[in-house]
Amino acid sequence: MRLLVVGANGLLGSNVVRAGQQRGWAVSGTYHSTRPNFDVPLTQFNLQEYSTFDDVINEHGPDVVVNCAAMTDVDGCERNPEAAHVINSEAPAGMAARCEQAGIDFVHVSTDYVFDGTARDPYSETADPNPVQVYGESKLAGERAVQDAMETALLPRLSFVWGIHRSTGTLSGFPAWVREQLQASEAVPLFTDQLVTPTRAGQAAQTVLTLVEQASSGLYHVACSSCVTPYEFGEVLSAHVGANSNLLQAGSTEDIDRAAARPTYSCLDVGKVAEELGREQPTLREDVDAVWNALG
Repeated sequence: MRLLVVGANGLLGSNVVRAGQQRGWAVSGTYHSTRPNFDVPLTQFNLQEYSTFDDVINEHGPDVVVNCAAMTDVDGCERNPEAAHVINSEAPAGMAARCEQAGIDFVHVSTDYVFDGTARDPYSETADPNPVQVYGESKLAGERAVQDAMETALLPRLSFVWGIHRSTGTLSGFPAWVREQLQASEAVPLFTDQLVTPTRAGQAAQTVLTLVEQASSGLYHVACSSCVTPYEFGEVLSAHVGANSNLLQAGSTEDIDRAAARPTYSCLDVGKVAEELGREQPTLREDVDAVWNALG
């Protein structure tokens, strides 16, 4: 299998590169500005210039493309909606169309932020999306445009992504900040009124490539099976860090003034992917254990 990872220097992309290598696949990748530290063929590629994707395809000749690149700065998307829609919608659609023409499988990673947060049960793949900010709008538009370009595209939705960046070997995302604060004996303000199902990047990468191997298509929610608040996530982390849990401070999303609204509930139902793979999805504690064991 020849795998091309678009956005190989991102947290998820770096894990997809590693997961492909572990399978013995021929892996190549693209990066936007910073070249990742991987011993695989790499090409610099700007999603805003997606018309040049033909050159990337011709250079690497993949069997499958996994698009992990996106404009993920939620507030930045709100301030620059044009760029958000080009990067998160137009570019993926253009790449999917090119892959459809060339007979190449295409995977486009999406987000839990396509939902408005008014539910109180985990969102299934059949739930009606209703984004409340430009980021979610652009990602939903991307999902639909990719499906229009390629009916068999695979569309995993992720949530609150974290894990080990496989180019640097360092912890990345929310837990990295919490660990840093705890180790410095600094207070850690964490929301108690937001609920998410965190996605460990390594687990998501393995799941996505297994779905590719099984020729799965359409929407799949890929996350842990635990619906938690950031405060509860912090409690799990503090036990691993060995720090005083009194440093964790309860906070509210209403305490912070941000350009873009966020859903206060975006937990994903992972029942479909569990059934497809024939195994239960990990709990948050199992995911944290896996990362801490890997970090040594």
